[in-house]
Amino acid sequence: MPIGSDPGAEPVPGYAAWRKGVAGVLAKARKVEAAELGDEPERLLDVSTYDGLTIAPLYTRRDELPETPLPGEFPFIRGNDATRDVHRGWYVTARFDGSDAAAVNEEILGALENGVGSVWLGVGERGVPVADLPRALRGLLFELAPLALDAGAEASAAAEQLFGVLDGYASAERADIRVSLGVSPLTSLFNGTAHTDLETGVALARQAVARPETIRALTVCGVAVHNAGASDAQELGAAVAAGLAYLRALTGAGVPVADALGQLVFRFAATDNQFGTIAKFRAARRLWARVAEQLGAPEAGNAPQWAVTSAPMMTQRDPWVNMLRTTLAAFGAGVGGADQVTVLPFDSALPAGELDVSQAFSRRMARNTQLLLLEESHLGHVQDPGAGSWYVESLTDALAAKAWEFMQELEAAGGYRAALDSGLLAERVAATRAQRDRDVAHRKTSVTGVNEFPNLAETPLSDAARQPAAVARYGAAFEALRNRSDAYLAAHGERPKAVLIPLGPVAEHNVRVTFTANVLASGGIETSNPGALELTGIGAAATESGAKVAVLCGTDARYGNEAETAVRQLREAGVATVLLAGPEKAVAELPQAQRPDGFLTARMDAVEALSGLLEKLGA
Repeated sequence: MPIGSDPGAEPVPGYAAWRKGVAGVLAKARKVEAAELGDEPERLLDVSTYDGLTIAPLYTRRDELPETPLPGEFPFIRGNDATRDVHRGWYVTARFDGSDAAAVNEEILGALENGVGSVWLGVGERGVPVADLPRALRGLLFELAPLALDAGAEASAAAEQLFGVLDGYASAERADIRVSLGVSPLTSLFNGTAHTDLETGVALARQAVARPETIRALTVCGVAVHNAGASDAQELGAAVAAGLAYLRALTGAGVPVADALGQLVFRFAATDNQFGTIAKFRAARRLWARVAEQLGAPEAGNAPQWAVTSAPMMTQRDPWVNMLRTTLAAFGAGVGGADQVTVLPFDSALPAGELDVSQAFSRRMARNTQLLLLEESHLGHVQDPGAGSWYVESLTDALAAKAWEFMQELEAAGGYRAALDSGLLAERVAATRAQRDRDVAHRKTSVTGVNEFPNLAETPLSDAARQPAAVARYGAAFEALRNRSDAYLAAHGERPKAVLIPLGPVAEHNVRVTFTANVLASGGIETSNPGALELTGIGAAATESGAKVAVLCGTDARYGNEAETAVRQLREAGVATVLLAGPEKAVAELPQAQRPDGFLTARMDAVEALSGLLEKLGA
C-alpha cells in the first residue's frame, strides 16, 4: 500500500549546502566535530510520532510522490466531491442538546440564519425527548441543512419519529435530503456510552436503504477511541475495523455491498496538530476506498467524513487558549477535506457557567471560528490545498500504511468486536496514552496555560469542575496539581509558595529564574524573587519570604563556587527543602550532605516532582 519514492533520486540543488549547515550548527551545539555526526546529520533532527512515523526536518523533491487522482475520483484522497460548492466549503455543524423542544427549535433556526449549515441534534436522554422531535425540527429545510441525530439507545424510536416528519415534508428532490441516524453500537461499546444493539442498527440501515432520501444509519465514531488517548493511526485503524464489522453485518443481512457502503458515516477527531489532522482525513479516505475496492465497489468508497475538534486537547486552565486550539483543528480538518466540521465550545471542558459567560457566547465563538476560516480566509474555495506538498503527501502515505497495519492487527485478533472484548484495543490505546502522559509530565509536549506559561491568578475552579474527566485530557495531571493548590488557597488564604534565590547578575540567572517560576506555577506553587543577592544576604531573604522551599538559580559555573555556601545559609535560615535549577552534575564536587535536596531540570518528570513539593508544603 505505501508508495515509495525513488531511492536513487539525485539531491535537489542546495541540499548538500543545507546539510553542511545543519552539521555545523549541531556540531557547535554538541561541542563535537562535524565529521562525528555522520553522513546524514539532519537525521538527528527527525521527530517521531506516537505511531512511530518519522517527521523529517525538511521535505524536498527527493520526497515527491506520484500525483493522486483529482477530487471525487477513487481513491478519494483529495476529497469525496469533485463539484463541492466553493462558496460553502464544508458544512459548519453545530450540536443542539437541550430538552425543551420549542427552545431547541428556536436555537436551531437562529443558528441556521447565522452561518450554521448542518444540525447535530441530541435526542432522548441526550437532548430533546423522542416524542418532541417533530417540534424541534419544525421549519427546518432538510434539503439545505443536513441533519444528524444522536439518540443512543433510543435510536429506533427517534428514527421512527424522523421518518414520520420526512413523510410529511414536501420536496421534489428527495435524494437531496441528507440525514444521519447516528447509530454507533460498536464504537459506543468502547467508551461505554448508551447505545442500541447492532441488530437494531442493521434493521434501521435496511429501512434507510429503502427510503427515497439519502439516509445513512450507521456512524463509525473514531472520536470514541481518540478520547481514550489513541494515536492517529490507532483511531483510523480502529474505525476501519469497526466499519468492516458493520459491513459484514449488513451484507450478512442481505444488503448489497454498494448499499451497505452507503450506510456509513465516519467521525474523526481534529486536533491542533495542523499537519497531522490534514493527513489524517486524507489517509482515512484512502483507507476506506481500499476497503470498497476489495469488496468490488470502489465507486462507493467515498463515505462522508465528519470532523469534531478534539476534547482531550481542551484545557480547564486558561481555557481561552482553547479558541486557538480549535481554530487550528478546524483549519486542519477543512484543508484535509472533511465534509462537515463541529467545533467544540472553548469552555467545553468545564461545567456550564463556570467562566461566567453564557453558552450562547461560547457557541457563537465556536461557530464563528469556522465562519472566519470560510468567509474571510476562503479555505473552502480550494479543493485539497495540501495536495502536492511533499510533507503532506508523505505524511498521508505513511499514516495510511500505519493505520492499515493496525487494522490488520485487529482483524487478525478476530475483528473489531473480538479485539474489544479481549482488551487488545484498549491495551494498545492505553499504551499510547501513557506515553503521551509521560511526554506532558516531562514537558516534552507543551500544553499552553497548563504545563507551560500557567496563570496562577486565575479564579479557582468549582468543585464540580474538579470531577474526573470522561476523556483523557492531555493536561489532566497538571490540572490535578492546580486543584490541590486551589484547595490550599481556600484553606490558608494563600497558595503554596517557594522563594527563588538568584545567584550572580541577571544575565546569568534570568533563564533559570524564568524556567523555575514557570515550572512551579504549573503545579500551583507561587514564587517570590528577591532579585540578585549577595551571598551574605541569602539567609535573610529566605527568612523574609517565609517560604519553606527555596530554589537556587544561576549558571553551572556559579554553582560550583557558591552553591555550598548558599545551601548552608538557607538551611540555617530554616528552609526545609533546598532545590537547584540545573543538573546534579553542577555540584558533583560537593559532599552529599552539602548538596541541594533536589534538582529542577528541563526534562524531569515535573508532575512527580511538583506533587512531592506540594505534599511537603501541606497541599
